[in-house]
Amino acid sequence: MKTLARWVLAGAMVFAGLSHLFWARKEFQAQVPDLVTEVLPIDKDGVVVASGAVEMMLGAALVALPKERRRVGAILAAFFVAIFPGNIGQALGKRDGFRLDSDKARWARLLFQPVLVAWALWSTRDEGSARD
Repeated sequence: MKTLARWVLAGAMVFAGLSHLFWARKEFQAQVPDLVTEVLPIDKDGVVVASGAVEMMLGAALVALPKERRRVGAILAAFFVAIFPGNIGQALGKRDGFRLDSDKARWARLLFQPVLVAWALWSTRDEGSARD
């Protein structure tokens, strides 16, 4: 079950990364908090492209680096935590994107982020490990 969950997560990450680069670039820009571009020497499009590349690499690493599975899972969980402020910013700023065009939808989405963190951690833990 964990293997299937990890592969599904890997595919979702690669798909999300590709969408950052191609068909959903503008919508992802709506999620980039203004503070990021004020602090870093990069524009919102640069943030979207960079995060898309990171998502694709993490997705690929989930499958291509089985000996580093736990580490990749922890990095992916940290990534999900790191992008959470963008989701909060989208909700607070009432910015539409990805059919999240109401306060209810934007706030409900925030509840899914902890699920992603748990999914990344759980699916990368070895079966029967003492650390599970």
